[in-house]
Amino acid sequence: MDSNGTDRKPSDDYDLSKPITATTGLRQGLTSYGDAHFSLFLRKVFIKALGYSEDALSRPIIGIINTYSGFNPCHANTPQLIEAAKRGIHLQGGLAIDFPTISIHEGFSSPTSMFLRNLMSMDTEEMIKAQPLDACVTIGGCDKTVPAQLMGGLSANKPILPLVTGPMIPGSFKGKRIGACTDCRNNWAAYRAGSMDVEDIAALNEELAPSVSLELEES
Repeated sequence: MDSNGTDRKPSDDYDLSKPITATTGLRQGLTSYGDAHFSLFLRKVFIKALGYSEDALSRPIIGIINTYSGFNPCHANTPQLIEAAKRGIHLQGGLAIDFPTISIHEGFSSPTSMFLRNLMSMDTEEMIKAQPLDACVTIGGCDKTVPAQLMGGLSANKPILPLVTGPMIPGSFKGKRIGACTDCRNNWAAYRAGSMDVEDIAALNEELAPSVSLELEES
């Protein structure tokens, strides 16, 4: 039985007398070569190079957007979230396949992350629409990333599940709880005003996002 709920054997994919009309699973949205059976044949050739069986390729396909980047500390735990999502999808009978999109971080984008947000939204939309997905998990955390994924995912008109990377663990400075980015500007303003010396602002810099710093040190 295929993803449309009709009886279909793998050998049927090679039966030229049976049209391919599926709108779900691997058989949806076939690349246009003028021959749907050849398009499916070629698609299987390449995906099987990754070790997928015919049984796996008959399941609903759930995409997982991978926004991990060395320039995006807010997404440092994305690889672990991908593996957890894959386990859940596979246990429920789906086939999880991850793929990358643009990754944007507020502090590493020039001239500004907002400048790139719409580009990320378009990237997200087009990649969801272009690939044979029945639903998609969008992993993001930075404050321009989540809106971009929501806009792109909704425009793609496929079911999406946002998976937010989560907040950073707060740090501590002189007995006071601090965190990024709540305490970034106010302490920098204090330093510029001369009420905080260079030693303190440098020490504070080490504590504002300790969760990412600790993870990178341990790895």
